[in-house]
Amino acid sequence: MPVSEDDFRNALSRFPSGVTVVTTRDAAGRRHGITVSAFCSVSLAPPMVLICIEKATASHASFGETGVFVVNVLHESQQYESEHFATPLEEKFADVEFHDGIAGVPVLKNALANIECRLKHAYDGGDHTIFVGEVENVIIGDGQPLVYFHHAYTGVKA
Repeated sequence: MPVSEDDFRNALSRFPSGVTVVTTRDAAGRRHGITVSAFCSVSLAPPMVLICIEKATASHASFGETGVFVVNVLHESQQYESEHFATPLEEKFADVEFHDGIAGVPVLKNALANIECRLKHAYDGGDHTIFVGEVENVIIGDGQPLVYFHHAYTGVKA
């Protein structure tokens, strides 16, 4: 019996995940950013991570155009940023604090971690593309992560 999209989504909602905003630039230099929970480490040597971006997303093509992206791991105080970058907007960076990282890709300020990557591989993943990047720079902050569980934001109890 095939699994419905709703059942699959509900099953996955039982797995708590950290929240990231992944940023890039397209070939014309426009900034792009999207909230992503499908992120994980791949390798320590060399340091590599992967992100999964839905193909129907307006910014999908930009990830392959410039070959660079930044994974911004959100701090527990950054729920606004998560919701903001999950919304389709023409200019997502107008009221968000950032500085330019590698190749001018936006790096969000006050994140728990910023992981700057150069694209190494892109794989088909159904309705998503799996982008694997080699890490070129990291910025590490302090605090607790923003966590998403069962369709809601929550915290981590230490």
